[in-house]
Amino acid sequence: MLSGVVAGAVFTSPAVGSILAAIRAVTQAGAVGTLLIVKNYTGDRLNFGLALERARAEGADVQMVVVGDDCAFTTQKKAGRRGLCGTVLVHKVAGALAEAGASLDEIVKRVSAVTKAMGTLGLSLSPCSVPGSKPTFQLADDEMELGLGIHGEAGVRRMKVMPADEAVETMLAHMTDPANASHLPLSRGAAVVLVVNNLGGLSCLELGIVAGAAVRGLERRGVRIARALVGSFMTALEMAGVSLTLMLADEELLGLIDAETTAMAWPNLVAGPAVSQRPEVPAPNEGPEPQPAQQAPSAGPGTKRVQLVLERVCSTLLGLQDKLNELDRAAGDGDCGHTHARAARAIQEWVRARPPPAAPAQLLSALADLLLEKMGGSSGVLYGLFLTAAARPLHNRSDLPTWADAMDAGIEAMRRYGGAAPGDRTMLDSLCAAAQALHALRSPGAELLTVLASAVQSAEEAAEATRHMEAGAGRASYISSAQLLQPDPGAVAAAAVLRAVLEGLRG
Repeated sequence: MLSGVVAGAVFTSPAVGSILAAIRAVTQAGAVGTLLIVKNYTGDRLNFGLALERARAEGADVQMVVVGDDCAFTTQKKAGRRGLCGTVLVHKVAGALAEAGASLDEIVKRVSAVTKAMGTLGLSLSPCSVPGSKPTFQLADDEMELGLGIHGEAGVRRMKVMPADEAVETMLAHMTDPANASHLPLSRGAAVVLVVNNLGGLSCLELGIVAGAAVRGLERRGVRIARALVGSFMTALEMAGVSLTLMLADEELLGLIDAETTAMAWPNLVAGPAVSQRPEVPAPNEGPEPQPAQQAPSAGPGTKRVQLVLERVCSTLLGLQDKLNELDRAAGDGDCGHTHARAARAIQEWVRARPPPAAPAQLLSALADLLLEKMGGSSGVLYGLFLTAAARPLHNRSDLPTWADAMDAGIEAMRRYGGAAPGDRTMLDSLCAAAQALHALRSPGAELLTVLASAVQSAEEAAEATRHMEAGAGRASYISSAQLLQPDPGAVAAAAVLRAVLEGLRG
């Protein structure tokens, strides 16, 4: 990429003498010439221009390209567009051309064309400040600044904070609006190099969210993202913000972007387009699923009864969201309610999309798959284990004793893989208490709702009893028992689910 760089004070153009020293350092005997790549700011143009003239007076072949890629200003500015993160792409293209043996005139001509086919726009949630100085501008907690410069210059529009997708759409619309004098013409079918640049204070997670929104926004415009670069390429100190750069690219230009470089911070790019959708990988052919045996009329609840039970479970978990979060803050990360609510909403969407299967084994297996995909956290895996194992005894039978077997099978799977046991202050305390009561289903003449009511009561009492237990598994096991003054949220949730099933069956 670059053979040399000249650094001035923070946000200040380097001195002419420093620039001249750098030119002399990289101009070796036999070199074809030196190219200065300068961002379009008055101090930079003046200082680099004077250094160029002095170097030429010494006999050096020196040329300069001024990069202006800012898409912020809607009216034409006499000073032209400011130089922003697109300058890094110019570094890469010029360096690759030089490495390939292009002449200085060829390089200047090519990168000059690149600067005209490129645009950048910044967006920030905070200002930045030169160390020891106050911030250059102020933003309220609910505000964001569009079109700001890399030195903390204020932007062109102040907006209320909005979700990432909306913010990125606003940026893309501004960058490509023909009414904007500094816009980048972007037609359907165009191919671009996208740079999502961290202005300094964003996390990798936030940067990835913005990148995904940018890819989707460009795809909606019919634009092909030939390459995507995501990272910290041109920062503005600690500014919590991001800039988007779009460079129109043909195959020759992509070859220069893909060319190898020893620049350590250049990302290890995948030489292929960025897309929002990945092709699905088909599952291996495992043969037809075993068909459950014909069920007797009393084998299980009908589809409408299943829907009623599931809806009661979902409404219960959604109503418990705040309570479960509060219980989880004492020993976990405070998201137990969110996790169970996420599962409830996923089940509701699933039921609305298609009638759930009435056959018990199919129902439990389908719920296991759903929770494993949508619920998240250790709770999602534990429920998935429980339901997957509980479904097995129900493949060929679903009489009352088999439901007791299913409960035991689910608990055994949770114990085997989760490592917890009754008394460890987990959801197993509720489930094991309920399982003991459900063993009554194996007695001749057992009545389902009566036995289930007893199991629910046992589960609720066991959940309350976890208040006095010392945690032996999960995050809570790292917390002193003296600090655990509330029941375990997982045990409370499991008991509540059983209560909701009972109420759903009662109708």
